[in-house]
Formats: sequence, structure tokens, C-alpha cells
Amino acid sequence: MNTVTSRQVPARRLAVPNLLTYARIAAVPAVVACLYWQDILQGGLWLRWVAVVIFISAGVTDVLDGYFARKWGEQSAFGRMLDPIADKLLVASCLLMLAADGTIRGWSLWAAIVILCREILVSGLREYLAELRVSVPVTQLAKWKTTLQLVAVGFLIAGKAGDAVVPVVTPIGLALLWLSALLTLYTGWDYFRAGVRHLTED
Repeated sequence: MNTVTSRQVPARRLAVPNLLTYARIAAVPAVVACLYWQDILQGGLWLRWVAVVIFISAGVTDVLDGYFARKWGEQSAFGRMLDPIADKLLVASCLLMLAADGTIRGWSLWAAIVILCREILVSGLREYLAELRVSVPVTQLAKWKTTLQLVAVGFLIAGKAGDAVVPVVTPIGLALLWLSALLTLYTGWDYFRAGVRHLTED
């Protein structure tokens, strides 16, 4: 019986949907390295395009891991836990690098701050509600929020390189960032309301 259990756990961890999630996490330092090399180390703008390709590939894995998990019946608590962590790592690290290189600046920094603060708040509330065995399902709107964040960050990663081709890439990215920040606030309210309700009950 112990032998069967020890074989099942690694199989779940190494299932294709989880491998795709691992790939998304591995993309984080690769994208950061490209942005750091381009701006801090004064590399060429071609590094922006490399970062965009890696970022888009990581975004595609976000779609595929859920698709394969449902299709092959490989949904698991581990996968549900790891998937949002991968998304948050990717978005948060890119926002920090884009703020550092000046792509996100001025008032637009507030949009990035709202997104980062919401993610920290929701992570804390999820941990608290999990201890109470309270589940707050991910809504369709929250999924659209994540998609919009990824699209906005993709435009901003292209940034200077994109503006050299079409001089509206960065403004589009900033507009989408503000829109995703508003959706972030709206979807975060569900978690906050559930957390406050259980706090008051305690």
C-alpha cells in the first residue's frame, strides 16, 4: 500500500499540466534577465523581443495547463495551488522590472501598486480562509482579469522596441494596465468580503 502511494504522488507532480506550470515559473528569471540586460546593462532592444517571446510562451502555458488538466482528468489540489502562484510571480516580477526601467512611471505606478497590493492581500486571505476550510472559487471575471494583466504586461515588455515599430505600444500597455487594475480591485472585493465576514463571525 505504501508503495502505491509513493508512486502516485510523483506522477501527479510530474503530470503535463504541472510541468507546464513549472515552465511558466522558469520563464520568470528568463524574462527578468532579458529586461535587466537590456536596460541596466545597456543591451540592444532585441532583448525586449526575446523577453516578449518568452512571456507569450509562458502565457500560453497558462491556458494549456488548465485545458490538459480538465481533458485528462489530472486536476489536483497541488496544481490549483501552484497555478495562481506562477501567474503572480510572472506578473509581479515583470511589473517591478518595468517600473525599474521607467516603462511604468508617474501616475501609472499606482496601477502597478494596486495590482501588487491586491495579490498580496488575496494570498493572505486565501491562506486564512483555507484554515477555516472556506473555499472562494475563481470567477470568470477573475480569469479575464489575469488575461488582461498578461496582455498589458506583454505590451509593456515590448515597450521601447514596440514603439520603434508602432509608436502606440507603450500607451496601449499603460491603458490596459489601468483597466486591469480596476478589474483587480473589483475581483479582490469578493475575497475581502469573504474574509471580513468570517473574521466578524470569529
